[in-house]
Amino acid sequence: PGSSADAAVWLPIDAKFPHEDYARLVAAQEAADPVAAEVAGKALEKALAIQAKSMSEKYIHPPHTTDFAYLYLPTEGLFAEIVRREGFAADLRARYRVELAGPSTLTALLNSLRVGFRSLQIQKKSSEVWTELGKVKTAFEKYGDALEAVDKKLDEAKNKVTEVGKRHRAVVHSLRNVEGVTLIDAMAPAQIAAPSSDSISD
Repeated sequence: PGSSADAAVWLPIDAKFPHEDYARLVAAQEAADPVAAEVAGKALEKALAIQAKSMSEKYIHPPHTTDFAYLYLPTEGLFAEIVRREGFAADLRARYRVELAGPSTLTALLNSLRVGFRSLQIQKKSSEVWTELGKVKTAFEKYGDALEAVDKKLDEAKNKVTEVGKRHRAVVHSLRNVEGVTLIDAMAPAQIAAPSSDSISD
């Protein structure tokens, strides 16, 4: 990723396989000829140094590219031979900004770079992330206030129900008291005293 959303920075990668120099080195090692192996080894280093210089001049052009490039050695044997040569890889890095990569390391290196670029993007957008988190925090605070308001209303409703229940029980109690009252039986007609003559004459 480049400096803007639609820009790209190129990562130069070139494969080099100095087959003849490497074959002479392997042959000298198999023949147990240290002198020939030393000569072939120096020739191999020189060939790769020439290639690294060429890559640096052709491909490394910041800000359009990264400020380094990868020189890919396509066999594990060649890669191991070059890496084990003390100081050679560090010299290519310092002089030409070229890193060595082999079949077992190129994928890991590219994945590391991808993770680094993603981290950089996250850092660039951290302010946006914090803004969104602030919005979420505000929304939760409002949600909490709404819950408190609902809880308060529920308490009020519960109190009203309790009050109505008390009144209902009072009414039921009063009705039971009314049912318990013994009504005075009406007197039988035979028990009603006939009016006296005196009262009639009066």
